[in-house]
Amino acid sequence: MESRFTGDESELTPRAIVRELDKFIVGQEEAKKVVAIALRNRMRRRRLDEALQEEVIPKNIIMIGPTGVGKTEIARRLARLVQAPFVKVEASKYTEVGYVGRDVESMVRDLVETAVAMVREEMFESIRPQAERRARERLLDLLQPGGGRRRFIGGFGEQAGAAVEGDDEADTVAARHTRDQLARLLDEGALEEREVEVEIAAKPGLEGMFGVVGIDDQMMSGLRDMMEKVLPQKTRRSRLTVGEARKLLIDQEAERLLDQEKVTRTALERAQQTGIIFIDEIDKIAGRQAAGAGPDVSREGVQRDILPIVEGSTVFTKHGTVRTDHILFIAAGAFHTTKPSDLIPELQGRFPLRVELSSLTTDDFKRILVEPENSLIKQYTALLATDGVELVFTGDAIDELAHSASRINQQAENIGARRLHSVLERVLEPVAFDAPDAIQGKVAIDRAYVLDRLKLVLENQDLSRFIL
Repeated sequence: MESRFTGDESELTPRAIVRELDKFIVGQEEAKKVVAIALRNRMRRRRLDEALQEEVIPKNIIMIGPTGVGKTEIARRLARLVQAPFVKVEASKYTEVGYVGRDVESMVRDLVETAVAMVREEMFESIRPQAERRARERLLDLLQPGGGRRRFIGGFGEQAGAAVEGDDEADTVAARHTRDQLARLLDEGALEEREVEVEIAAKPGLEGMFGVVGIDDQMMSGLRDMMEKVLPQKTRRSRLTVGEARKLLIDQEAERLLDQEKVTRTALERAQQTGIIFIDEIDKIAGRQAAGAGPDVSREGVQRDILPIVEGSTVFTKHGTVRTDHILFIAAGAFHTTKPSDLIPELQGRFPLRVELSSLTTDDFKRILVEPENSLIKQYTALLATDGVELVFTGDAIDELAHSASRINQQAENIGARRLHSVLERVLEPVAFDAPDAIQGKVAIDRAYVLDRLKLVLENQDLSRFIL
């Protein structure tokens, strides 16, 4: 289920935002409050006059906390809540100018691509009924004897038209009668398995032609798009069932109906005004190192390259220019060996809000298992129900799962809530493997069963490092 608010935006107060986040994320109340205020401030800004809007910049956030406590999930759910373009990037993947690797501007290009995909999907849904009607007519043309060949009648405006090829009026009446019968059968689903011959656009074989070390993927993608437009379009005929052809024809008609310029224009505006970029592992580029100190020599350089993006600059993308002044940046890191003050002062100033997320306790694990709308217990129960297995977790089993996950996190690496995935997979492995061949019906999972499955891991600390 998507965490998407369906009410009036004015009702999306900070308290309402936190309530929506509570449906999917356990605990971390302070972090939820900070991001809720940041999101609400965006809505408040849009109500100001244009001159003042330009002066109000987003207050970027640094989230500090160990892995698996919900940093990324809070940001992702926040974006889904208001259907804002969102990308998650890892700071450690970038290099400063002059090194081989991704440049920091690519994070903005990724955001624009996400915005374009979102807007296209929304506009596609709005024109889908029209595309379906046009695809239905094309299907009838293909199904009609003779391939539905038509000839131009003549005239202008409303007088113009086309008719099925024929020498006299009797042929035309018969063709219309046949078409009406085919339309009835098509609507009833009686022709889904019949094959028709459809023309499919064949893209030029450009894959592998481009690939220069050090050049960004987005630039390569733009170059490929340009070449595809320049090269002549080719088509090939393919035999498909009516069911397969319908999907293809709907996509083709939607592509014709879509206003590409409007898609691009709306996407650029949305990326600039509501986009959220989540920069993970910001702690990996914190700290200064002397020249020649190994592969991390460019860490401070990456910070300096990120700085103008966060401060506000213009980035060129294949869809047009994007200003980053009002994009919300949320950075996150564990900061085990470094601290936020190790970032260069200028970058620290562009992330004025800092919030620390706490490590998860046994009680948190228990709540994560059962409370969220997409809780792990609900997920595994639904998965195995598809094979006719009814999983029933007793209360003491859930207590033990939470306790074991917490204990293993203490013995091995602390990976937060992700440990629950590992524990549940191991506990349910026999049931998942034997279903549906050897197991059907109700299966009870109690504390004794959980302990039996985790006994080896809990007793052997070294082994748990490899198994879980």
